[in-house]
Amino acid sequence: MSLLRVYFTQRQILLVIVALTLSPFLAGCATSPYVYQANFVPGPEMEWDVEESQFERGERKPILDGIGWVVGIPGKILLWDRRIDNHSVSPETEAALAAYLGKNNLDQVKVRINQYDPRGEWRRLRKNKSVSWGWRYTAGTLTALHYTLLPGRILGGDNYNPFTNTINLYSDHAAVALHEGGHAKDFSSRNYKGTYAVVTALPVLSLWPESIATNDALGYLRAEENYEDEQEAYRVLYPAYATYIAGAASPFLPYSDLLITAGAVIPGHLLGRIKAREVKQEQIARLSQSENQQVSASDPVETLPAAKIENRDRIQQVHYEQELKHHNFVNQKRFAEVSSSAGKPVE
Repeated sequence: MSLLRVYFTQRQILLVIVALTLSPFLAGCATSPYVYQANFVPGPEMEWDVEESQFERGERKPILDGIGWVVGIPGKILLWDRRIDNHSVSPETEAALAAYLGKNNLDQVKVRINQYDPRGEWRRLRKNKSVSWGWRYTAGTLTALHYTLLPGRILGGDNYNPFTNTINLYSDHAAVALHEGGHAKDFSSRNYKGTYAVVTALPVLSLWPESIATNDALGYLRAEENYEDEQEAYRVLYPAYATYIAGAASPFLPYSDLLITAGAVIPGHLLGRIKAREVKQEQIARLSQSENQQVSASDPVETLPAAKIENRDRIQQVHYEQELKHHNFVNQKRFAEVSSSAGKPVE
């Protein structure tokens, strides 16, 4: 009887986790309309050291990074993306985060790309006067010790540390980088940053800042009309949020944390792919409407032969699919060329 009770208890917990996973996504998605640097609360600026840059990269160490890639395999499997914790961040991902931070006036945020610099983090902890000294030398000290003793250079785990105002990046995925930037933006709007950091680190309450960061990243990509990256963001950020839900529930569970995480991440993947498909369909519809307006202005549809209309639609459909595979879907000149050529008879 005890085994049956354990089984049914576990099943009920899984159902609750799935329900919690589904609920935030059904309620909404990207923050819209997106607001850059919302409710920014200025604090004492942290002066950069001489010759110190906002973005720093760790030296390339193939063996060490190879070990980190292997350690990150569970994350790659859960999120179904080889770029997670691959310890090889591309210049494109760095540029995407740099643009985000610049447009949100987050010039005091330090970004460490696959870097291990405990001395630098302890120094930033001491200098970060936007967090009260009481929180810096208690909870902040614990985060610095974690960074020192459990280096992300090996263990991975992209994160934002509010006590040092630092983003640590190990994954070559723009959406993941923007998500961490969303945390930095969220904390920049808080008057009591240390208290907010400690309270939202508690189980269940930790889902609140994760939701804010996820929605901000999605809203930013929509505002920037970066629809390709928005699709990829839904595919990775939704299942990632599901893992946060499982993590928030795990302190209350005596066993099977991995099972709970796997059970929660499946609906996250399904919903993420549904939303990505919706974004794609939205862009096809918008491009179609734009093309039809251009064509009707110069060559009304009712005056076109049926064969010419069919040929035009075929060319447009191929064109839409090609554009959706390229970056940002904003090459208006190419749209006009395809539209004009679609109005000519095929020899």
